[in-house]
Amino acid sequence: MATRLGLGLPQNRQYDLGRDVPDVARTAERIGYDSLWVYERALYPEPATQGLYGVPGLPWPDSYRGVAEPLVTLTLAAAATERVELGSSVLVAPLHLPFQLAKALATLDAASGGRVLAGFGTGWSHDEYAAAGVRPFEERGKVMDELIDVCRAVWGPDPVVHDGPVSRIDSAVVGPKPARPIPILLAGSGKRALRRLVDHADGWLPVGAGVEQIAAQWAELQDLAAERGRQQPIRTVLRVNAVHSAKPYDGDDRRPFQGDADQIVADLVQHAELGLDEILVDLQAATRDAQELKDVAAEVFEKARAAGV
Repeated sequence: MATRLGLGLPQNRQYDLGRDVPDVARTAERIGYDSLWVYERALYPEPATQGLYGVPGLPWPDSYRGVAEPLVTLTLAAAATERVELGSSVLVAPLHLPFQLAKALATLDAASGGRVLAGFGTGWSHDEYAAAGVRPFEERGKVMDELIDVCRAVWGPDPVVHDGPVSRIDSAVVGPKPARPIPILLAGSGKRALRRLVDHADGWLPVGAGVEQIAAQWAELQDLAAERGRQQPIRTVLRVNAVHSAKPYDGDDRRPFQGDADQIVADLVQHAELGLDEILVDLQAATRDAQELKDVAAEVFEKARAAGV
């Protein structure tokens, strides 16, 4: 069975959102992509108070300046498509009030005919947590736990009841309901994050940083699921932040998914052999405009399918 392929939607500042998001979404569906994805970067601190991913001195990429809001972007794509699933990899969930996020996702799922995949992560930017003002960065895990509980309650049968430190719903009718139970997928590789995933989520959202690393994390997650007695399969969607170039990258320091379409596809082949369900290819950071993004997306898709992915 072929690995499902997804495409990252154009959210970065070089794109015209109102025109390019629907255009790329329609084109990706026509090419044959199975899903469309967004990510969240709420702000770009200047000067930076913290390194990328919390690593001291690591600069934030320029592409993080002015990233479009993810649910608005997904809504534009939903209105322009009929078949593809609509996912987030990831929403930094604790930046959002749990009830409002649960209701927004339910509405989008109802409107799109049951196509939403709710991918959540806890993030790493202290500045984003300070700006959102929901809870301090140090409480992100607790907020994530409650947010998952609130989503399950709001998406489930009425009356909805929930009592937690962020949200309290005494007893209420909450609609619209999603068209089907929305899958919750979680990012993360730490022990606490993996345990939350095994116990409370439907799937895993790793980031492509090399075959060996993903294989080791996947094995660890499967072992933990067996240890905790999980019966349901874990859906897997690998996020690939590709850096495309027209010519092959010939340096010894080539990173995974860096180079021309053939090099990106060669890496896709290696990762597909791990048995993951789906690979999301985000090409937008290195493409100049929507036309180039569509052209590269078509080339990568066709070559990946020809290579057996």
